[in-house]
Amino acid sequence: MSLRINDTAPDFKADTTEGAISFHDWIGDGYAVLFSHPKDFTPVCTTELGYMAGLKADFAKRNAKIIGISVDPVENHHKWKADIETLSGNKVDYPMIGDPTLAIAKLFDMLPATAGDSSEGRTPADNATVRSVFVIGPDKKVKLTLTYPMSTGRNFDEILRALDSIQLTAKYQVATPVQWKQGDDVIVTAAVSDEDAIKRFGSFERVLPYLRKTKQPTAG
Repeated sequence: MSLRINDTAPDFKADTTEGAISFHDWIGDGYAVLFSHPKDFTPVCTTELGYMAGLKADFAKRNAKIIGISVDPVENHHKWKADIETLSGNKVDYPMIGDPTLAIAKLFDMLPATAGDSSEGRTPADNATVRSVFVIGPDKKVKLTLTYPMSTGRNFDEILRALDSIQLTAKYQVATPVQWKQGDDVIVTAAVSDEDAIKRFGSFERVLPYLRKTKQPTAG
């Protein structure tokens, strides 16, 4: 069965380009973004890994770690890192998981159980479904998932935007509307009464009988 929002993300042990990890321990008390790739030395994924390397500090500001995974072995990842840096100008200094037995891809339901137990001889097309992003919270629950086709590069700026929303709405009883970005107005959730909304947020505007908006709350 596929992973759903609020499911506990599978825990696993794996070798990475930064050494062996136990996934839940590695996440610690922050957020994690796990993003997968069908195969090393593929063009679209090379652009993605380089771009993510450039965003590492932005994720760190949000107490979020990033980690890549491909079904190829770690030795291949180390070789691939040179191409990624040549293309993007960004050094890949986040871990990349090796999954040559396909075990982790299966754990996250990116490959079926019948896929075999070796990455050897598999083409990118064989691994086309290993193109997902999982945002995982400090509680080790899945907060967001998305899966792209191989031919479409992912928008990791959108993952940052979504992470901002996830963290904001976890702290305050608000939701974020379409195209929301930091500083925009937010929606007061139905769980908050009008009286409580004024206490919490100072004021709100009733746009529709079921839609109240207010200024984005900030710490302080």
